[in-house]
Amino acid sequence: MSSKYKIHSTKYNFLMNIILKMSSFIFPMITFPYISRVLLATGNGKVAFATSVINYFVLIATLGIPTYGVKACAEIRDDNEQLNKTVHELLFINIICMCISYILFVILMFLVPEFQEDRILLWITSISIFLGSLGVEWFYQAIEQYDYITFRNIAFKIISIILMFAFVHTKEDFIIYGAINVIGTYGSNILNIIRLPRCISFHRYNNYNIRKHLQPIIMLFLYSAATTIYTNLDVVMLGFMSGDIQVGYYNAAVKLKNVLVSIVTALGSVMMPRVAYYLKNKLQIEFQNIIKKSFSFIFLISMPLAIYFTSESDAIINFLAGDGYNNAILTMQIITPSIVFIGISSITAWQLLIPLGNNKYTVIGAILGAIIDLILNSLLIPYMGSAGAAIGTLVAEITVVIVHFKVLYKIVKPCIINKNIIKILLSSIIAYLPYMLISSLEYQLIILRLIYTSIAYFGIYLLLLLIFKEKIVVENVNNIKTLMIKKHKS
Repeated sequence: MSSKYKIHSTKYNFLMNIILKMSSFIFPMITFPYISRVLLATGNGKVAFATSVINYFVLIATLGIPTYGVKACAEIRDDNEQLNKTVHELLFINIICMCISYILFVILMFLVPEFQEDRILLWITSISIFLGSLGVEWFYQAIEQYDYITFRNIAFKIISIILMFAFVHTKEDFIIYGAINVIGTYGSNILNIIRLPRCISFHRYNNYNIRKHLQPIIMLFLYSAATTIYTNLDVVMLGFMSGDIQVGYYNAAVKLKNVLVSIVTALGSVMMPRVAYYLKNKLQIEFQNIIKKSFSFIFLISMPLAIYFTSESDAIINFLAGDGYNNAILTMQIITPSIVFIGISSITAWQLLIPLGNNKYTVIGAILGAIIDLILNSLLIPYMGSAGAAIGTLVAEITVVIVHFKVLYKIVKPCIINKNIIKILLSSIIAYLPYMLISSLEYQLIILRLIYTSIAYFGIYLLLLLIFKEKIVVENVNNIKTLMIKKHKS
């Protein structure tokens, strides 16, 4: 193993990723109420539309490398020469694809009338194409440098918040906010580029093999393309069919959903390189244990979040976005349950299909999801606006899970149909009864309602898990007790 970096334990990596994902939860809670009230639905919608459009070009520029790079580098991370060569080869492919993406972007900027209205915003947002392509985040994930990834991302989020409060003061400042958004999302990739020579040697090799990467990269690109299409399609179609205001309503609900998704899927991105390593080295027992624990974790986190945030959508939207976003309440109620299915598919795709080499089924699932989303959006958006787009997304996510389950039924069945999952489901449902009682009371302030109802629901949920002796919760409680005893003795 290279002495240039240290591979930490899964628990340490997971802790780092949880901190990172929690920052993704906390920072939007700080920025979203301010931005929603300053830019209003129209300005918010413009930035969301530009970001969604640019995401397609980022997709072309990165091809399937963000996913393939993690797997390919994780498998050979103990061999420095092979790792160096692989990074060189993938960077070469990345640079070619980035150039193609920029050429397409420039052409479309002159051909599409809708792009002309906010062309300055689009040009600024297009910096994401460069930073997203050459940021090599996949390399640092492959060698499991989650502490570096976490602290670097948090630092740039803090910088973006400072810039936001300093420079975004009126609804006309949406272009400035678009630039700050790029800094917060991709600015940390600059450090990745600067740091890379410390981990990878850049001396030239004579036997590069670009061709071996193309087939798996293209397959994963198709998967990423289809996924990106139906995750960004709603915003793009709303922008074209219903205008910036409906995009603003939809974006209010989606921002909150994406925060929850980042928490739910925190484990998947950490486990992917470890799963690939176990499979490559034929550590079957370790592989099976990780998959079982991953499914339990997804249900443990996603079920209570989906139930609570769906039930409290009106209070949450009014508290975070203000009265001008009441039309986003129904949208949030429809789209929030999708976090359960996104969590499940994050395991079936990232920890099973991709490491097992069944990439084509991730593509099939994502393409079917995109087709379903396109059809439903076309039918529902003209009549229901942002709520119609939310229905399309929810059904698309369910479709993806169904496709994955058909392929992985034998592996997935024992992981889902077991006593531990039943304990989680029962706890999340039973905890809803006292929540209903607390939520039925009258509250003068929305913040008080959210505090009392969240304590009631999540507190009782956790208590029930302890009573039922749910494995993950009991294990972590025991770990905390052990640490406290050790500290007390020392």
